[in-house]
Amino acid sequence: MKASTFVYPWDVNGDPEAAARIASLGVRQVTLASAYHSTRALTPRHPRHRIVTAEHASVLYPTDDRWQGRELSPYPAGDWAPGDAFGEAAAALTQAGLEVHTWVVLAHNSRLGAEHPDTSVVNAYGDRYPWAPCIAQPATRAYLVDLAAEAAVRPGARGTELESLGWYGLQHLHAHDKTGGVGLGDAGMYLMALCFCAVCREGYGAQGLDADELAAAVRDALEPLWQGAPDDPDWAGVEKLLGASVAAATRAWRDETARTLQEAAVGAVRATAPDGFQILLHADPVTHHVGANPGVDPAHILSVADGVVVPCAGGPGLLTPFAEQGRTDTVIAANFGVVSGMGGSPGTLATDAARARELGATEMRLYHAGLASDGDLELVRAALAGL
Repeated sequence: MKASTFVYPWDVNGDPEAAARIASLGVRQVTLASAYHSTRALTPRHPRHRIVTAEHASVLYPTDDRWQGRELSPYPAGDWAPGDAFGEAAAALTQAGLEVHTWVVLAHNSRLGAEHPDTSVVNAYGDRYPWAPCIAQPATRAYLVDLAAEAAVRPGARGTELESLGWYGLQHLHAHDKTGGVGLGDAGMYLMALCFCAVCREGYGAQGLDADELAAAVRDALEPLWQGAPDDPDWAGVEKLLGASVAAATRAWRDETARTLQEAAVGAVRATAPDGFQILLHADPVTHHVGANPGVDPAHILSVADGVVVPCAGGPGLLTPFAEQGRTDTVIAANFGVVSGMGGSPGTLATDAARARELGATEMRLYHAGLASDGDLELVRAALAGL
């Protein structure tokens, strides 16, 4: 089963041993960040630094002239990834015999929300989420589609993995995050993710809902959760809190908005990419879920993209709805954490991979070769050697 590991350019650039070290793990591919959000990252083996602070979301390559005169455009990286950091790292990894695919983070950008607050998701209380661009807004959609095409199709890349290509919500480690004091559960997180910007208010209206009445209903539905009451899991909890017909109307608006954005972004990448270029989406098979792995309809997304990358940190169960589509021409990549200090389990990778294969996985993704300790990487190397 083909394995790829996620890597940042700063894991490779300036470290002459990095590319060979990654290749020695037994992976055939590297998924290398070309557009990424703000982060503070460990680099435990780099000869020049141990911590990299990416102060804001940025592209890790020089942009072209498609952005001239546009209000919304990508931000260049600072000294954490100067110049064509992606291109430099990609060349070293290719030289080491690895296939390079781009890793593109899209609807997740705190600097965009800070400098253009009207682009952000607005919840039922009027709070803006600067890390979460509203994907219903025409200008934001145009920005995301063009960013997907440019950041995905970099010189030397054989494919791309598009992350956060859908709705984002409350669940985000933003700055020093202090939002875990109340357990909102699946239903509460959905309600807190509903956007009430001007475009979404019109969207709800097209579904027969009054936006002001909907916002009030959302606030009323959330009140018991703020007081500590548990919610029912999954969509049944949303229907219980909001009412089945109202809940269905909100979902109809949001599902269509995400679906058409995904179609447009994948189409833009295909129009730019060479023949044989692989396009995968980070995805969750439950359409009302939001975040880095946004909810999708499995049948639809596998008819649009070449496959999906599926989070398996909580077990491989999310693979099943994609595998049940019975398509033999798509990739279903099981994404495993292998950084033990971040909750990953490199010691059980062989067992986890075998179970994922039984449930329909065709490939593996390993998060993350640059962040893992030497001990974690030794466990990965042993697991991949036995597969």
